[in-house]
Amino acid sequence: MNKEFFAALELLEKEKGIPKEYMLEKCEAALAAAYKKEYGNNTNVRVMIDPAKEDVRIYQQKTVVEVVENPVAEISLDDARAIRKRYNIGDIVETEVKTKNFRRLSAGAAKSVIIQGIREGERKLAQEAYESKREEIITATVNKIDYETGNVVLETGTGYATLLRSEQIPGESFTVGQRIKVYVLEVNRESRGPLVTLSRSHAGLVRRMFELEIPEITDGVVIIKNIAREAGSRTKISVYSRDEDVDPIGACIGNHGMRISGILEELDGEKIDIVKYSEVPEEYIAAALSPAQVNSVTMLAERACRVIVDEDQLSLAIGKEGQNARLAARLTGCKIDIKSE
Repeated sequence: MNKEFFAALELLEKEKGIPKEYMLEKCEAALAAAYKKEYGNNTNVRVMIDPAKEDVRIYQQKTVVEVVENPVAEISLDDARAIRKRYNIGDIVETEVKTKNFRRLSAGAAKSVIIQGIREGERKLAQEAYESKREEIITATVNKIDYETGNVVLETGTGYATLLRSEQIPGESFTVGQRIKVYVLEVNRESRGPLVTLSRSHAGLVRRMFELEIPEITDGVVIIKNIAREAGSRTKISVYSRDEDVDPIGACIGNHGMRISGILEELDGEKIDIVKYSEVPEEYIAAALSPAQVNSVTMLAERACRVIVDEDQLSLAIGKEGQNARLAARLTGCKIDIKSE
């Protein structure tokens, strides 16, 4: 039986990546729990697992006392010296307990602890794998769709994770087997709650896509200053170049829009406005209101301004339901009051 036990630990380490040392600790705890289930929680026990000798032993421990008050945890000096003459008051007497004597209930308790240990080990491995991908993009495969909640179960290569409806791009639909890109937003260190939070609506998804797809951004020549996004509808992204010879907007779009086309396709046609960042607030705000043409920008306070546009540009500057002005304000961090001539 011992050989089968250690072979199982080797298989767990090989197939699931759970370290054998970790499982040995869990098994020791499981056997101790089984013993206490059998003989009571007031008992003392020592579990010894020797991988080298493939040996598992359990020892009942009793303290040598003058007067025995708790027979399951104490032994008299006379009884102790009947086992070994060298025992004195305060010494610990150990007696081996055969695991085959455990009742089914006790064995079941041990099994539950081991199974829980395996689950914790798998969760810990998955947590470490996701932790290394925090704020990164991973490609996942749609495994299951819950049409009642709208949540989607994804196979990520590390395991299974749920893409909540609240983290999806509004209006998008999925099919089982479809491969999609998701942003690793959070990794939960606690045992409760979802292990990882994935998102397709977070602005970080767009940022990482640009960083991965645009060589000049990858190389650090073009810098993303800020992003304002309303997922599924429109995103504004401001960029600037460290090299005067490199046009930051042109670098992001590419010839005939080739560079940005892949990003737009992944985002299901979401509109993206790329604007040039400027240290001059008036210039930055005017650019952020693109595609509207701005006549003038007047700063009223550090974080407030008035923008003047032609009458025919007013609705374009404000945008449908105020979206263009709202995104421009979030992009620049400035409250924008738009007026026509």
